[in-house]
Amino acid sequence: MRRRLLISARSILLGWAALFAFTYFVERPLLSFIARLLGANWIATAQLALVCAGLAATGWIVGHWNRLDALIFAALLAVWNFGLVPIDLPWLLRLLADSFQNSRYLESFFTSLVTHIFSFGSLLAGASLSGARGPAVLHIK
Repeated sequence: MRRRLLISARSILLGWAALFAFTYFVERPLLSFIARLLGANWIATAQLALVCAGLAATGWIVGHWNRLDALIFAALLAVWNFGLVPIDLPWLLRLLADSFQNSRYLESFFTSLVTHIFSFGSLLAGASLSGARGPAVLHIK
């Protein structure tokens, strides 16, 4: 049990390190290059695509040992993301409550909801592609 907790802690820490590295060393320099290339109209779309790519890579790293670790990482990311990704569930819930009071918040709510779905979907898709199936055994006949 203790070994399992250490493996989970290691994979989650590696996930945070990978997300930090991808955000600061890949996403931000590439986004500044893409902004000059595509123009201001495509910055938000390019940023979402790069965030999804980074989260898929992070999900692959975290889910490499166990897919449950990717769910734990997603829950941690929903609470504390340190400004690395555009995920903020408390703000999304507050926006949902505001949209019930005033319909002008609906467009912002749906935009943010789709962003969250793409972000979490990319993380979980990367984890499912990691192939965490247990130890590989070679059977020779």
